[in-house]
Amino acid sequence: MAIEKKTLLLIYSLFLAVFILLVFDQVRDFDFVHYDDDTYVAANRHVQGGLSRANIAWAFTATDAGFWHPLTWLSLMADYEIYHLNPGGYHGTNLILHLLNTLLLFFIFSALTDAPGKSAFVAGLFALHPLHVESVAWIAERKDVLSTFFWLLTTGAYAAYVKRPAVSRYSIVVLFFSLGLMAKPMLVTLPFTLLLLDFWPLGRVRALPGKRLSRLAQVTKAAPGEIKTRTIGYLLMEKAPLLLLALLAAALAFHTETRVSALADLNAFPLKMRISHALVSYWVYLGKAFWPAHLAVFYPHPGQWPLFSVGAALLSLLVTIYACLKFITRFPYAAVGWFWYLGVMVPVIGLVQLGSQGMADRYSYVSLIGIFIMIAWGVPDILSGWRGKNVVLPLAAGALLILMAGMARQQTGYWRDAVTLFQHAIKVTTGNCLAHNNLGAALAREGKLDAALIEYEEALRIKPQYVDALFNMGHLLAVRGKNDEAERFYRNALLIKPDFVEVHNNLGIILAQKGQIAEAAGHFKAALRIRPDYEVAENNLRILLQNSGKKFPGNSK
Repeated sequence: MAIEKKTLLLIYSLFLAVFILLVFDQVRDFDFVHYDDDTYVAANRHVQGGLSRANIAWAFTATDAGFWHPLTWLSLMADYEIYHLNPGGYHGTNLILHLLNTLLLFFIFSALTDAPGKSAFVAGLFALHPLHVESVAWIAERKDVLSTFFWLLTTGAYAAYVKRPAVSRYSIVVLFFSLGLMAKPMLVTLPFTLLLLDFWPLGRVRALPGKRLSRLAQVTKAAPGEIKTRTIGYLLMEKAPLLLLALLAAALAFHTETRVSALADLNAFPLKMRISHALVSYWVYLGKAFWPAHLAVFYPHPGQWPLFSVGAALLSLLVTIYACLKFITRFPYAAVGWFWYLGVMVPVIGLVQLGSQGMADRYSYVSLIGIFIMIAWGVPDILSGWRGKNVVLPLAAGALLILMAGMARQQTGYWRDAVTLFQHAIKVTTGNCLAHNNLGAALAREGKLDAALIEYEEALRIKPQYVDALFNMGHLLAVRGKNDEAERFYRNALLIKPDFVEVHNNLGIILAQKGQIAEAAGHFKAALRIRPDYEVAENNLRILLQNSGKKFPGNSK
C-alpha cells in the first residue's frame, strides 16, 4: 500500500528532526569559545543590556563585528533576556534555527519537485554534514543560521509568487530577503539562485538561444499549465528589486569591513594570489564535502598555490561547466546544482580576502545545497537502468546519512570549549598561529599561565608580527609583574597596529605605574579617540588625572 504524501512528509520530517537532535543536542552543554563569542555576547554590553530602546537603536547602527546585521544583534539580545550569560541558551537557539532550516529546505524542494525522497536526502545531507557543524555549534555564527532561515523563507515565498503572481506575494519575497540581509550580507547571491530555480525545477525559461537550450522549458517544467514561461529579460527584470538590495548590502559590507580593517590589502594578498586561491579553493571545498576530514575552526592561508594546481583547477572548472551546459536538457538539475555551488561561494571564495584564513567551513552552509541536489537527482538518473536501484539506493542513502551523523557528532564535540577547539585545530593543521594564540588565551583564562606562555611563543615563532599574540604576551607578562618586558611587546604591537585600543589602554597602565603620567594619559586619550565609548580607558584616564603622583591601580583588558 502506497503511503500518502502528507504521511510521507511527516515521516521524513520526524527522521530529520531526530537525527539533528542526536547530533547537536550536546551543544546545550557547551561554553563560549571566546573567538568572536566575546564580541557578540560575552563582552558585549549592548547585547547584555537586552532589548532596550537604546540597544535596539545601537543594533541598527553598529558595525562592531565588521558587518551591519541588526537582526543578528536583536536575536542575541532576545536570547540574553531569557538566558543571560548561560551559553547553553544561545547554542540552543542556533540548534533550533538549524532544525528549522533543514525542514524548510525539505518542504520547499518537495513542493518544487514533487520528489519528497530526494528532497529529504538533500535536507539530510544539509542537516548532518560535518562541514556544517561550525555554523551550528559556534554562537558567533548566529548570523549564518539566522540569515539562512530567511534565505529559505525568501525561496519559499518566491515559489508561491511564481505559482500565483501578485504584487502582494512579491512584496513578501522582498521582505524576507531584506530581513536576511539584515542578518548577514551573504544573501547577496540569493537572487542568482532564484534565477537558477527558474530554469529547474520551475521551468519558467522561454526562448533561450540555440536548439538545445530552447527545449529547456519543456524538459524542466514541473507543473505544466500552472507556471507561465518567461523570457530571460523578463526574469532578470523581475529580480531587479532584489538585485538592487543585494548591491546596497554588498557596498555596505565592503564599507563596514574596511572600517574595522578586516579586509586584507593587496600587498599582503596580491590579486594573482587571490584568483589562484579562489580557483583551487572550489576543489578544496568540494574535496572536504566528499571527505570531511581534518576540519578546523581556522585554516591558515596557504599563500600562492603552485602553477600546476592552479592550471588543473581552472581546467577542471571549465570542463565541468561545459559538461553541465552540454547535458543541460538531460540533466538540468546538474547545471543548477553546479552553478548554485559556484555562485553562492563567490563572496567568500577569497577574491575579497577577509582576515587571514584560507577557507572556512561555515562558508559551505548554503553553497553545498547545490552539490547535494546534483547527488540526489543525479545518482538515480545514472542508475536508471538498474533493476535493484529502488532497494539499494534508499539503503545506501540511509547508511550515508548515518555515517554523516556520526562524523558530525564527533566534530561537534570539538566545540565544547575553547581549549578543546583550538587543540584540535592545531592537531589537524600546520603553521596555525591563530590556533596557538587562542589556545594560549584559553589556557590563561584557566590560570595556566606557563602553558599559555608556550602557546604565545609558538604563535610568534610562526608569525613574529602577529599583533594579537604580541598583545596577549604583553598582558601575560604584565600580570606576572614583568612590566618592562610587557611594555616592549605592547610597543611592538602598536608599530604594527596603531589603532589597537586595548594595547593603548594597557600600555597606559604600565606607564602610569612607572610615573610617566603624560605619556600614559596620551595612550588613554588615543584609545578614546579610536573608540569613544571605551569605558575601561575612560575610567583609567579619570583615575590617572585624579590620583597623579599616587600609585595607579589600573584596569587592563
